[in-house]
Amino acid sequence: MNTDTCSSIVRLNIGGSIFCTTVDTLTHREPHSMLAAMFSGRHTVHKDSDTGYVFVDRDGTHFRHILNWLRDGVAPNLFDLERLELLREAEYYQLLGLVEMINMVLNKKKVDEKMDADLTRTDIIKCLQSKTKYCLKLRGVNLSGLDLSNLDLSNVDFSRACLKNINFSGAILTNAIFREANLEGANLEGANLKGDLSNVDLSCACLKNTNFSGAILRNANFREANLEGANLKGADLSLAYFTGANLQHADLRHLTDAVESVQEKMETSDKELGKIFTSKCEHGLIQVIQNVKEGLNGHLS
Repeated sequence: MNTDTCSSIVRLNIGGSIFCTTVDTLTHREPHSMLAAMFSGRHTVHKDSDTGYVFVDRDGTHFRHILNWLRDGVAPNLFDLERLELLREAEYYQLLGLVEMINMVLNKKKVDEKMDADLTRTDIIKCLQSKTKYCLKLRGVNLSGLDLSNLDLSNVDFSRACLKNINFSGAILTNAIFREANLEGANLEGANLKGDLSNVDLSCACLKNTNFSGAILRNANFREANLEGANLKGADLSLAYFTGANLQHADLRHLTDAVESVQEKMETSDKELGKIFTSKCEHGLIQVIQNVKEGLNGHLS
């Protein structure tokens, strides 16, 4: 290998993840990016004296996708949450071509979801005004992207419905059923929601100031959801997941006594502990306490 080839190799440490590439890859496709500027030769790049790696203080999870974009000009096929994470990194590195590509995919997805909805807001209002208001069943219906804000949707059965990116802000959802519904990316800010949400997917949803008081949220997925100021008092959170969720100012006071009770029991003898763990309820309680703590720690870190 000649000297020119060796000098063109770049070793990167992105938040602890190690990558090797070339100056040409980093500067050719996106010449106005931060990476191109760093390795254009116009600036001094500081390398680790022992390893020769250039350290960048960013999460390295999606950096391989960034390198592949710079090499091939192809954006990866990702889930919505991962695509948004990649967009954030592309914006940081000022990769304008990749940012434009991701936004095109996201915008097309939103349009497709709205076009594919089985009903419109007007259809829903007509159903609510009919005599069957108290037994309205929308099981398995696709309502993705609809604006149902400020409506009284009490007692409506949304079981297994696709409600991705739906707007429920300010809606009254008392005793509505969301069992196994998909509300990924939904907006429920200020909504009143006290029904059955067993196995519901609320990942990435905006749930600021949502009232979940007394709701059944067994095995609910709150991953990356914004629960700031939400009222979860008295809610059944057995085995609920809160990884990456924002729980600032959320009302979790009803868990305090439960935490103390579990901690007291966990200090008993191994014999007694065996008896305690025969209760599925306490299994779920211990798990949800851990999950809530994980959500809080993840947001505050």
